[in-house]
Amino acid sequence: MKIFGKVICGALGFSIGGPIGLLIGLWIGHSFDKGISQDFGHFFDSANHDGDPSKIREIYFETTFAVLGHLAKADGVVKQSEIDAAEQIMLKLGLTGEKRQRAINSFNFGKSAEFDLEAQLKGLLVNFARKPSLIQMFLEIQIFCATADGRVSEKELQILYEIGSAFKIPPRQIDQLINMVIAQQSFYQHSRNQQNTSSKAPSIEQAYAVLGIKNNASTQEVKQAYRKLMSQHHPDKLVSKGMPEEMVKMATEKSQEIQSAYEMIKKHKGF
Repeated sequence: MKIFGKVICGALGFSIGGPIGLLIGLWIGHSFDKGISQDFGHFFDSANHDGDPSKIREIYFETTFAVLGHLAKADGVVKQSEIDAAEQIMLKLGLTGEKRQRAINSFNFGKSAEFDLEAQLKGLLVNFARKPSLIQMFLEIQIFCATADGRVSEKELQILYEIGSAFKIPPRQIDQLINMVIAQQSFYQHSRNQQNTSSKAPSIEQAYAVLGIKNNASTQEVKQAYRKLMSQHHPDKLVSKGMPEEMVKMATEKSQEIQSAYEMIKKHKGF
C-alpha cells in the first residue's frame, strides 16, 4: 500500500492550514499514491509487454528451439530420438521453408558451446513472465523432447528445474508437469493406434493422468482440472498473449487430448 504521498502532503498541509490543511493534504497525497500504483505500474508493464508483437513472437519461437537444442545436448551427445522429437515438433507446427530453417538454426545454436541458458531465458522473462500459460506451453514442448527416449535424464531434469527456477516454478511442479506430459503422450498414442488398428483404447488411469489428477478425484475436482487445463491451452488465448501462430496446431492438439480424456472420465463417472 502506497502512503508516501499521504505522509508528505498531509504534513505539509497541516503545517500550512492546520486540521483543514491536513485533510486537503491527505486527499492530494492519496491521489498521488494512487497515480504511482496505477500509472507507473502500467508504464513498466507496457515497457515489458507492449513491444513489437512480431518481435515478441520471434523471441518465443527462437527460444523454444534453442532450448530444445540445449536439452538435446545435455547428456553430451544428441540422440536420434531427440532429433526425431524436434522434427516431430516442426512437423506438428507445419514449419516449412524459411521458418523451418530458423527453427533448425536456433536448435543448432542451443547445442553450441556458446549457448547461455540464463541469457536466453531473459527474453522470455521480460515478455512472458506474467503470462504463465505461455510459459507452461514452453515447458511442455521442452518436456516432450526430453522424454523422447522414454525417460528424463538427471542432466535434462536439472535444466528443466533451472528453467522453472527462472519463472518461480518449484521442482515439485516441474515433476508434476513431466508426469502429465508423459501421460498425454501415452494417451494420444493409444488413441491414434486405436483409430488405425484394433489396439486397446487408452485406459481410464491414463485419462486421469492427462488431467493431472488422481483416480479417486471427485467430480468437482475433475471439472476444475479440466477447466484449468483448457484455459491454459486454448489456442486463441495463447496466440492473443504472444504465442507464434505456427504453434496453434500444437495447442489445438493439446486441447483435443484434454477434451478426449475428460469425456472418458465423464463417461466412467457417469456425469
